[in-house]
Amino acid sequence: MDDTDENNRALKVVPKSHSKGIYRPETIDWTVETEEICSVEKGGIMIMKPLLLHGSNRTTNGKKRRVIHIEFSDLELPEELNWSERITEYSVD
Repeated sequence: MDDTDENNRALKVVPKSHSKGIYRPETIDWTVETEEICSVEKGGIMIMKPLLLHGSNRTTNGKKRRVIHIEFSDLELPEELNWSERITEYSVD
C-alpha cells in the first residue's frame, strides 16, 4: 500500500533463517549472520516463509508503512483453535 525502504520500517530479514529450526534472536551470532532490508514499492508484493526471522525499525522519515499481511497454511490447527477462513475443496480445471 505504501513505498517501504530503510527510512520507513521496511522489513529486515535474516536470509535462510527459516531453515534453521527454532532460531531465537538472543542466540544469533551476528559475526556470521546478516540482515537484509526488503524495500518494496507501493503496490508491490513480498512473499516469505512464515518462520523467516524478521523485524523492522522505527520510521525515520515520518512516512507510513501500511501493509496487508496474509498467511496461508495447509496445516490443521489444534482442536481449540479455528482458521477465520478456510477452503476445504479445491477444483482443478
